Amino acid sequence: MVPESTFEQTEHGLAPMREGWFVLNMRDAEWRHVDGRGAVCIVADDFEGARGFEQLGVNPFVLGPGEPMSMYHWEGDQEDFLVVRGEAVLIVEGEERQLRAWDFAHCPPNTKHVIVGAGSSPCLLIAVGARERDTLGFTVDEAAKRHGASVVEDTNDGDEAYASVPSREPTAYRAGWLPE
Repeated sequence: MVPESTFEQTEHGLAPMREGWFVLNMRDAEWRHVDGRGAVCIVADDFEGARGFEQLGVNPFVLGPGEPMSMYHWEGDQEDFLVVRGEAVLIVEGEERQLRAWDFAHCPPNTKHVIVGAGSSPCLLIAVGARERDTLGFTVDEAAKRHGASVVEDTNDGDEAYASVPSREPTAYRAGWLPE
């Protein structure tokens, strides 16, 4: 039988303590945020830190207009994105696509992409990615550069790719990030 996970209460919210099943409201979970890069709930996959699920990462992102969720990149596993609220721009393989609520974007392995908040209000999207392969690369792209989401030089080093942008810091959920 698979055990139920327990939670640690941090100053920023609840975090699962061990493997196992659990139910947790995203408003009670730990988040990371910095102005200019949006907010991300890390309970199901802390790609910027130590926590992570073995097979599947799931991250709700809240992006203000003009805020990129990441640098333009590719991963060795597939990623999918569902816009729940608001508008965004998907830059994929050098092309821009407008996204709005309930648009779904699928990126097979090795697809270069980034999503940037757009419109006049925050965008809420759910990012889902496989975690089988641990390969990642950041590529220079002109469209991504126009949105402040391109590296200056191609690299496979995440620290190098994000060296010029502020890190998201642990924070508690803020009212309004998720719809009622």
